[in-house]
Amino acid sequence: MAHRKAEGSTRNGRDSNPKYLGIKVNHGDEVSVGEIIVRQRGTTVLPGKNVDIGKDDTIYAMKSGKVSYGTKRKINFDNTISYKKIVHVTVTEVAGAKK
Repeated sequence: MAHRKAEGSTRNGRDSNPKYLGIKVNHGDEVSVGEIIVRQRGTTVLPGKNVDIGKDDTIYAMKSGKVSYGTKRKINFDNTISYKKIVHVTVTEVAGAKK
């Protein structure tokens, strides 16, 4: 009976589970209240109008409407200028609805 392992050992074989990050709703698509628009780590996409950000940086809709993406010019603390992506939800008016 052998006291040593005959085959070689490997340093591979470990893998993490997928995190399913990224943009979930595209530009021009309809969303309802609470629907997730972007899953992200860090703020690569900033929240705009009718959109809020969760504690894990997930961006979700606060109102129903159409999703639109754009850019925002941002001045950093060291006076450098950067452009950040921003997402908005524009509320679509329903005909005959009371305000």
